[in-house]
Amino acid sequence: MSDPAPLTTDARRDAALAWLYGRINYEHSAPIPYSEQGMKLDRMRELLRRLGDPHKRLRTVHIAGTKGKGSTAAMVASAIREAGLKVGVYSSPHLERFEERIAVDGEPCPPGAFADLVDRVRPVAEAMDREKEGGGPTYFDLATAMAMLRLADERVDAAVLEVGLGGRLDSTNVCLPAVCVVTSISLDHTEQLGTSLEGIAREKGGIIKPGAPAVSGVMAPGPREAIAAIAAEQGCRLWQRGRDYALEASTDGLRFTRTLAGGGVETIDGVTIGLLGEHQQSNAAVALAALTVLRDVWAASEPELAAALTHDALRRGLQRARLAGRVEWLAPVDPALPRVVIDCAHNAASAAALGDALATLEQEGRFAADRRVLVLAVSGDKDAGAIARELAPRFDHVVVTRFVENPRAIAPAELARVVHAVAASGAKVHTVDEPGEAWRRANELAAQDHDAPEAGAGVVVIAGSFFLAAELRPLVLRETSPVQGDAPDA
Repeated sequence: MSDPAPLTTDARRDAALAWLYGRINYEHSAPIPYSEQGMKLDRMRELLRRLGDPHKRLRTVHIAGTKGKGSTAAMVASAIREAGLKVGVYSSPHLERFEERIAVDGEPCPPGAFADLVDRVRPVAEAMDREKEGGGPTYFDLATAMAMLRLADERVDAAVLEVGLGGRLDSTNVCLPAVCVVTSISLDHTEQLGTSLEGIAREKGGIIKPGAPAVSGVMAPGPREAIAAIAAEQGCRLWQRGRDYALEASTDGLRFTRTLAGGGVETIDGVTIGLLGEHQQSNAAVALAALTVLRDVWAASEPELAAALTHDALRRGLQRARLAGRVEWLAPVDPALPRVVIDCAHNAASAAALGDALATLEQEGRFAADRRVLVLAVSGDKDAGAIARELAPRFDHVVVTRFVENPRAIAPAELARVVHAVAASGAKVHTVDEPGEAWRRANELAAQDHDAPEAGAGVVVIAGSFFLAAELRPLVLRETSPVQGDAPDA
């Protein structure tokens, strides 16, 4: 009897993913548990020890924050790549494929390499399952370990690690950072992190460690002071936005300034930001601070790496940074169809930032002002009312739906009641259970009016959750294409 044919790469990848998804997965839990009992860093350290401690071979920029983590990570990685260095990024969640979470020089992990990573962690995880009281590593533990293995194997010059949830108890918090970054603090995951901004800041600031400089973009007094207190306790230098660095308008774009440790001021003129939205100026400021502080760290031990992080490389990196699902502007193939914006806004602060970005796009004449359609779905652990208050009044129609590949979605009928309560502008609310049908309905509502074609098409905005963006983006891309840069005619 002949041996069975070996599995194809795609079959190996699918089998590996099925096993990984079979682990305890808090991304699919409602509510998400958050405690030292459920999120054990000792378990994560043991997992990495059995895998050869790959995190100890990485030069890490560790990024936490309520919002702005993904954009800041994208800008930091883009600048390092523009410097001619090799950079890895670990981010979560993914939009379309798991492999997006582990990228090297902007390229997701290949399917075969992903299957190989699962083959390496699976026997270790299953051994820990048998040995460890309370269970072995979770889905996110394993995803994080796989990322560290991949980036260490690839010998990246820098690894940019994005925190999954919180910071203090997050699986990524076993890393040995060169720089720690906290982008912002606002209310989110309140069931896990609480309703105090200072308490949330202490959880996010839990990534700050002795010996590694920290960069904070937090501006509100209470959370800012909480971050400063942690840095003081850990004995590490803190670079605080508004005190130690800033990014402000100048005659030729934006000007970044940072007070140097030895005195004097570093200045980078002519900064432009490729990601859309005024809120990206805050993220860009944090990214530039992290990059210049990283350069200082490297200057003391690896001057050849430090020398690569020139001002020109940093400027190019910020201008060329791209990130799917963050005020992502998509132009239709057919001009009679609406423009589309996909954004993963999933809390009040990120919804407000999206609203500001949309106002700017409307002022620039990017879409007709009278056919604005929002497609909205929200997780049950989010403040749907706060999100709807920020977004619904800006639209003529709100198509309420859900996402189907994650059980955390609020039922559309319940979400519709929330939207009705806050849509003071008189927006018409449509309830559509199936997300694909919601996209088609929104497309029809925002399309060009055949009786008045000169008015042009409107805009469809998809927001409220990473999971909604993940499910609808492939459908949207069949009829649109991403707009690179600031194309005024798009």
